[in-house]
Amino acid sequence: MEQDQAFLEYVVKALVDNPEAVVIVRTVDEMGVLLTLTVSAEDMGKIIGRDGNIAKAIRTLLRVVGMKHNARVNLKVNEPVGGKRFSEAPEEKSVDQVVEELG
Repeated sequence: MEQDQAFLEYVVKALVDNPEAVVIVRTVDEMGVLLTLTVSAEDMGKIIGRDGNIAKAIRTLLRVVGMKHNARVNLKVNEPVGGKRFSEAPEEKSVDQVVEELG
């Protein structure tokens, strides 16, 4: 296992409640190294963080690990099946519709 993948696995498994569900796939192409992370739906919030701050921090640390080994490292977080993210925006209602619903 490469050091960037081992580092990501160590960090992510320390953050999540279901470490056995963590899957990391490492691919290398002309653009550099791509680490694709999959975690359980319940743990997505712990990996993404508020406003994506935890994911940004992990990406920054991975870039540092990559620079140390002369590689460009990127992170992609797969959205798990059954995720809690909205697929479409909630329906907007007019003031009249809200008043009508309230009675």
